[in-house]
Amino acid sequence: MELTGAQILMKSLEDEGTKTIFGIPGGTVIPLYDAIYDSPIEHVLVRHEQAAAHAADGFSRAGDKVGVCVATSGPGATNLVTGIATAHMDSSPLLAITGQVATGAIGTDAFQEAHILGITLPVVKHSMQVRSAEEIPQTIHDALYIASTGRPGPVVVDFPVDVQRAKGTYRRPGGHSYPGYSAETPEDLSRLDEASRIIRGAKRPVVIAGNGVNISRAFGQLKNFSEKLELPVATSLLGKGALPSGHENSIGIVGMHGNAAVNHALGKADAVVVIGSRLSDRSTGKQAAFASGASIIHIDLDVAEIHKNIDADVWLIGDAGKILDILSREASGHDSSARCSWRDEVTKMESEEPLRRETENGIIYPWQAIDALDDVVKGEAVVLTEVGQHQMWAALYHKAMQPRRFLTSGGLGTMGFGIPASIGAHFAKPDLPIVCLAGDGSAMMNIQELDTYARYNLPVKVMVLDNNCLGMVRQWQQLFYEERFSSTIYSRQPDFVKIAQGMGIEAFKVEDPALLRGAIERAIETPGPVLLHIPIPQRHNVFPMVPAGAPLSEMIL
Repeated sequence: MELTGAQILMKSLEDEGTKTIFGIPGGTVIPLYDAIYDSPIEHVLVRHEQAAAHAADGFSRAGDKVGVCVATSGPGATNLVTGIATAHMDSSPLLAITGQVATGAIGTDAFQEAHILGITLPVVKHSMQVRSAEEIPQTIHDALYIASTGRPGPVVVDFPVDVQRAKGTYRRPGGHSYPGYSAETPEDLSRLDEASRIIRGAKRPVVIAGNGVNISRAFGQLKNFSEKLELPVATSLLGKGALPSGHENSIGIVGMHGNAAVNHALGKADAVVVIGSRLSDRSTGKQAAFASGASIIHIDLDVAEIHKNIDADVWLIGDAGKILDILSREASGHDSSARCSWRDEVTKMESEEPLRRETENGIIYPWQAIDALDDVVKGEAVVLTEVGQHQMWAALYHKAMQPRRFLTSGGLGTMGFGIPASIGAHFAKPDLPIVCLAGDGSAMMNIQELDTYARYNLPVKVMVLDNNCLGMVRQWQQLFYEERFSSTIYSRQPDFVKIAQGMGIEAFKVEDPALLRGAIERAIETPGPVLLHIPIPQRHNVFPMVPAGAPLSEMIL
């Protein structure tokens, strides 16, 4: 039986196991939305295309399937770009399906035409344009395969409207035939003996676990590696949770706003084992000074990451779990007394420079809100953040007790990520509490998605930590620009409670620390979505902080 191209697309997604897609209809995807009408796949209607991309991204990060988003041509497609770039920077698998003008009109500056393949070229793993109904099943099959295998990333499939209307026969693909792509990543373990020797002989080792550990689901192997070889483990921002925060070997996050003990330990380390991290400038500080007294072993799936930011003394290319299993065996035989002394030294650093925990009558500090949340959800929630000061407070204070339960925009630092990504996280993990921590500035970036929460009665809880400013930039202006607060302090604020209530969401405000835990319990226990508005001090800053370009040892504490 002949089907339209749009019907073939939906059939292809169904056969690939897709259950949920996120999007908004528009002129060049009307045939596709007509096919969605009859499909068992659940379509989640968001309020902005950027939110569709972030929701699909959140779905991928929280779950184990590629998130799929849909937008029309022109402005619909370009509105996806920020979400696509966010997924690209954080190696998140994503399939973005964009409508396009009819094939005969491509290149004529037709109404709502945009060259989305060209626009997204630097921020996708791959992209392709469908030109006939018959090629749709194979294209979708390959697109999802490319997005999810190897180092994951976003793939764009551009879908001209006339191809959506064209008739064809659905044939389920039998395999992957995309030329030039192989999911088999190169493996290089030729330096395994040298890596094992360095780890075995190290008296002051530190492990840095990055997002690659979460992506490859090498949590068990990391835990075994750290326990068997008595290794303290730090994480990057996106690696948080790879080893539970409560584990005795977990020492916190590294970098510009990392734990003081972690940054000091790296300065004293004689060996640093980096697993699945690109070692960005936010993690390393001044790169020439990073772990300058240590031998650096870099483990990554992507050979392009080796020497990109930090020169490694030894590198191993391949799957993180497999390599950690091998090292756990081959690098045994270490000096246990030296490792215990080193762990005691790191523990002393932690006690000498703990995280700040100010208190003041009638004032809620961010750590109090995060601690109260942890006390209530007890490690069982998926916690997402927007981007800004609240994100760094969450990274420092939140106890991520399970992997892939702390979701945030790392590489691109996208304000507006958290609220829509929480939508996708719910559809990936419908049985878990979903909590989004937001600042007042970033909450406004995609606040229209509170209506999506309400329409689907999503049990997502948003905690807005409101300091009436663009806090991270304000902090930099305070510390480095002589308190010249240019365009960072608001002369007025919207009423977040009324906005949420106007969207159909229960919302309330809490200002007394004594009432904080009860307010969070009320929010968690209330069916459906809730917004909790929490005013915090405007001049409260994120510390530790490493000034841009400074070594990690030069923290402002």
